[in-house]
Parts: sequence; structure tokens; C-alpha cells
Amino acid sequence: MAMKMIIEKIMLFLRNEDGQTSTEYILLLAVVAMIVFKFKSVATAKLTDLTNGVFGKAEQMLQEQP
Repeated sequence: MAMKMIIEKIMLFLRNEDGQTSTEYILLLAVVAMIVFKFKSVATAKLTDLTNGVFGKAEQMLQEQP
């Protein structure tokens, strides 16, 4: 009985036309993926610089302590 209700709810969900469809989500995901791949090298360089700066300052602070 419970399995039948679950299947009915799933079928109702799949037939529901309100909101975004899976196609729209796939297209959105594709656009986001293209943007990420396009700016991957820029983001990697910025994150590397940021990480090196943070750890460089931390190391400097540790060396200055008596």
C-alpha cells in the first residue's frame, strides 16, 4: 500500500508542469559549467595568490614571536 502511494506521488511530481523542468536545469548547469571552465585558470591563480599571502603572513607572524 505504501509503495503504491510513493509511486503515485512520483508520477504526480513528474507530470507537474509548474516551475522549472529538468531540461531547464540541465541548460543552466551547462552554462555554469562553461563559465567555470572558462575562468578556471584565473580563479586558480587568484586562489593561489590568496593562499600564499595568508600562509606567508602566518609564517611571518610566527617567526616574529619571541
